[in-house]
Amino acid sequence: MRDEDLMSSSFKEYEKDENKEFYVSSSEMEALGYCQWTRLREIMEFAKRMDYHRLGLAFCRGLRNEARITSRILRENGFDVISVICKTGGIDKDAIGIAHKVHPCEYEPMCNPIAQARFLEKAETEFNIVLGLCVGHDSMFFKYSHTLATVLAVKDRVTGHNPLAAIYNSEGYFKDRLKVEDGKA
Repeated sequence: MRDEDLMSSSFKEYEKDENKEFYVSSSEMEALGYCQWTRLREIMEFAKRMDYHRLGLAFCRGLRNEARITSRILRENGFDVISVICKTGGIDKDAIGIAHKVHPCEYEPMCNPIAQARFLEKAETEFNIVLGLCVGHDSMFFKYSHTLATVLAVKDRVTGHNPLAAIYNSEGYFKDRLKVEDGKA
């Protein structure tokens, strides 16, 4: 924090036309809904404030019911929602050389975050929402998303999609579950 050049150059980025309105609006959302709005409500309030109408929803197959409900709520609030599932394209994991599969020796479609991002770009979404993409797949989605995006929820199959539960229980129930052996799974 004492690197004045870094701080100064970073602040200048907020002043750019492409960033200023977005940043100011997102910062004001914090105060407007502080301890009152759910994450989903905050996303909708922000999107309305930014005058976004067409929202993208990139979701995991494992959270398809949550995606269906989220899409319905967004539509009921006046948004045009374009959703795309992670397994889009139906390409077998063998095609890219994935060795570890959930169901070995069976057809298993790979997650396709690049296609998800490109599909939403083709649909001309104005703001994208990520719902439960795998670790790494979410990163690829953000890399290829043509527009800014936010996260509604992350996937954590062990904690019911509440990854902070592992942090809250790191000195108790999850103490032994948070150790990585040799850095390899």
